[in-house]
Amino acid sequence: MSSFQSRTDFFTSDPSVTQVTRNAPPGLEEYNPFTDTKPVTMPPTTNTQPAIMKPTEEPPAYSQPQQTQARAQAELLRRQEELERKAAELDRREREMQSISASGGRKNNWPPLPEKFPVGPCFYHDISVDIPVEFQKTVKIMYYLWMFHTATLFLNIFGCLAWFCVDPSRGVDFGLAMLWFMLFTPCSFVCWYRPLYGAFRSDSSFRFFVFFFVYICQFGVHVMQAIGITGWGASGWISALTGLNKSVPVGIMMILIAALFTASAVISLIMFKKVHGLYRTTGASFEKAQQEFATGVMSNKTVQTAAANAASTAARGAFKEQF
Repeated sequence: MSSFQSRTDFFTSDPSVTQVTRNAPPGLEEYNPFTDTKPVTMPPTTNTQPAIMKPTEEPPAYSQPQQTQARAQAELLRRQEELERKAAELDRREREMQSISASGGRKNNWPPLPEKFPVGPCFYHDISVDIPVEFQKTVKIMYYLWMFHTATLFLNIFGCLAWFCVDPSRGVDFGLAMLWFMLFTPCSFVCWYRPLYGAFRSDSSFRFFVFFFVYICQFGVHVMQAIGITGWGASGWISALTGLNKSVPVGIMMILIAALFTASAVISLIMFKKVHGLYRTTGASFEKAQQEFATGVMSNKTVQTAAANAASTAARGAFKEQF
């Protein structure tokens, strides 16, 4: 014990030890690593229940009954529209029969000519009587389009006449302008409007195909007239710009006519697509057109007479060869 005390006194009396203890930071002797430690915070307890995936969208509680109800309402609306169309069709046919009986028969009324005119009407034309209700608007637009093109051809005569007045070398254009008016006005009515009228009136596939074939050619004529190649008798864009170099008023007049030709071509293309869409809804087809053509040819008296004569001639020739 005395030896330990003596050693302690030795260290404490040593100057180097005393200097080290003085330079030590204050509170080092009071430092207790067990009392100054911060309490450890435990993580919060988590729910031990298993995780459940929640759907992002709740399924509709009554989706199937709602869809069934919507389909039922759509079916009722469709049947109601169909009944209304049938009622309108019956009313149209009744009015047609009344008009025919009141006039003593179905008489031609187009073109509307005076009674004292030497030539009478050639066709019966009444859209509200002949055409079903759902197609009347389309047929009326096509009729107005025919009249619009006829009026444009009529104005084209004056445009080419004015061009001929300022440029004497354009006499051919003026002559052709009059020819196109006299030729295209009746031909367009007979060749594509009447087949369209008859196709919607009697749901004829053959007439639909006649209309499509002729109307494509008519559309090509509209385009060529809108272009206006010089020497072709049309006040199109090329002819209008050429006439503008000769006279500004004449050029402006021809530009307006070229705009009318262009509008006629654009409207013709739009109506072609519309009529083709209606054609697909009517149930017409190429096979029906062939059947209608064959039936119409065989029911023609002229064809029947020619076929009978050819058959009798062939029979007589065969009989003479045998004997």
